[in-house]
Amino acid sequence: MGLYDFTLYDVICRNAQIYPDQGCIVFNGTRLTHKEYKQKCDQLAAGLLRSGVQKGDRLGVVANNSDEFMILYGAVAKMGAILLPVNWRFQESEVAYVLNDCTPKFVFAGLEHQKTVSKTASSIPSIEKCYSIGGGNVPDGFHPFSELYSEQNNEAEIDISADSGFVIIHTAAVDGNLRGALLSQANIVCGNYAIMSQNNLGPQDCHICILPLFHIAGLALSMAVMHAGGKNVIVESFDPELTLNLIEKEKGTTFFNFAPILQMIMDTYEAGSYDISSIRALSGLDLPENIQRFLKIAPKAKYYTGFGQTEAMGVSGGPIEEKPGSAGKPTPFARVVLFDDYDNEVPVGSVGEICVRSPLVFLGYWNREEDNEYTFRNGWHHTGDMGRFDEEGFLWYVKRKAGKELIKPGGENVYPVEVEKVILEHGSVVEVSVIGVPDAKWGEAIKAVCVLKYGKTVQPEELIEFVASKIARYKKPHHVVFVESLSKTPEGEIDREQIKKNHGSKY
Repeated sequence: MGLYDFTLYDVICRNAQIYPDQGCIVFNGTRLTHKEYKQKCDQLAAGLLRSGVQKGDRLGVVANNSDEFMILYGAVAKMGAILLPVNWRFQESEVAYVLNDCTPKFVFAGLEHQKTVSKTASSIPSIEKCYSIGGGNVPDGFHPFSELYSEQNNEAEIDISADSGFVIIHTAAVDGNLRGALLSQANIVCGNYAIMSQNNLGPQDCHICILPLFHIAGLALSMAVMHAGGKNVIVESFDPELTLNLIEKEKGTTFFNFAPILQMIMDTYEAGSYDISSIRALSGLDLPENIQRFLKIAPKAKYYTGFGQTEAMGVSGGPIEEKPGSAGKPTPFARVVLFDDYDNEVPVGSVGEICVRSPLVFLGYWNREEDNEYTFRNGWHHTGDMGRFDEEGFLWYVKRKAGKELIKPGGENVYPVEVEKVILEHGSVVEVSVIGVPDAKWGEAIKAVCVLKYGKTVQPEELIEFVASKIARYKKPHHVVFVESLSKTPEGEIDREQIKKNHGSKY
């Protein structure tokens, strides 16, 4: 560890020193102070080292949120291993793809996901052991998480630089295959500073962690609150009644949401009796009417929004009331420029690709050198999203770049090409274009516009379930329509923009 490095493990050590007896982690009946959290991270790191895990080795996790999930993050920060959290909503084939892609040494699986992990792990040579995580019975073929804790704690310094890999999060499949974004410890630490600054986080804050810890938003806010000396109340999986009860009991001050979380919380709140007056800052993306409705029942709260992605974390942001509809201003840690297709900066008011230089920018896609060269060309991270700046420096999101079409149902990223690829596997469809359409509940919904093979018939429901059986269910179309032909460009390619015009506002 260099003289000028500051890692996530340094954060954990600092908190154990200055906030030793303050709450750090709450999960069901478990409560850990900052001092106790460090002890658990130290013991787990020592056990992993004893078991042969070395710096740079990947450790896969397919599990719901838990205290052990957070301890695992802390342990890999100390020893320099890389956590590979897998979206537990993935189908078995997608889980297998992610694990094959990053060749983890161990895999940790929650109770609901052990069957899937057991089936996939046997075909992946790199996986030496599977461990249970998050409590519950330990089935055959798995080892208990507690087995890894070592009382023979090694307090010796491990040489881990701040720019070493920390976590690989697989993003949506732009070319039909998931891509693993590698983030460093420095990326997360810098992201912590940005969130702490924007949300005025301190040791008095309590985060109700309702987003999954495999998602960059859930991870980022958890780490920022911990960095600030605050408390993370870990929720295994989102439940609106449980969330409201925890806000009241633990004096929750902040959480992150994607549609339809806020609406579900408000509906439950209005049907019961809860004290959520402690909430003062929440972040996310939602419809303006839902945000305003929530602020009426939590009048002390501020709603923060912005633009970000797994590859660059929070690029811009600010309180929504500063400039409603905008994505705020660039964070203090990001320089943001809008480029045209030839990487020339566009003038204020014009639309260009959002490009970033920042210590927030990820290290690159795992084993994707060509993608990295293209994404990082000319010394800028090209996000693939289009925006414009106004005269006051606020960033306005416009759309996705044509080469990076993206649909976001409920905050998840779905690339049309991945869904189209699956639909074309169905024997009845000859052509398809998948687009996003407005949706009151999810913000954006997936719509498939299909051309059937001559003489073939299929019901929309059948096609929807076919997709859900192949890839994560959140990627299935919400709406399916059949047409005689798809609009084409002069070059003979499917004209997605024209299809959006024809079908984008129709359910």
